[in-house]
Amino acid sequence: MFSLIWTLIIGLVVGALAKFIMPGKDPGGILITIALGIAGSFVGTFIGRYLWGGAGYQAGFIMSVVGALLILWIYRLIKARSA
Repeated sequence: MFSLIWTLIIGLVVGALAKFIMPGKDPGGILITIALGIAGSFVGTFIGRYLWGGAGYQAGFIMSVVGALLILWIYRLIKARSA
């Protein structure tokens, strides 16, 4: 349970950092970016478990940033095609 809470907290920080790294006009502003950061933290955990193995792997800060940037990039691609 604590690992889930830790992933959420890291995701909040990572979302703000992802917005700083990839600035731009996103619909929803910083709140959407923070939500994408939380999702990116979970994606970072998934990628880390796949690459480095082990069910006990938790995304660190760097993998969370990578996951958040990946999700933010995909989000912008989808929004650009629908506009």
